[in-house]
Amino acid sequence: MKRLVEVIAKSLVDYPDEVTVTETEKEKAIVLELHVAQSDMGKVIGKQGRIAKAIRAVVKAAASKEDKKVIVEIVQ
Repeated sequence: MKRLVEVIAKSLVDYPDEVTVTETEKEKAIVLELHVAQSDMGKVIGKQGRIAKAIRAVVKAAASKEDKKVIVEIVQ
């Protein structure tokens, strides 16, 4: 999951070297924190959050095989 979010985010931003994803596992959920450059926040979130919703939908579909809930948080 971590690699999937990283690849998607790097293809969207102007500064792909500053993209980092940290993964934290909890009881029945995996929390992925996506860190991008300040100037790239708008590109990752998109208008009205559409790109962020799309990233979360793709990750949720990929995680359905593992029977775990995946939470994607976009952090500055």
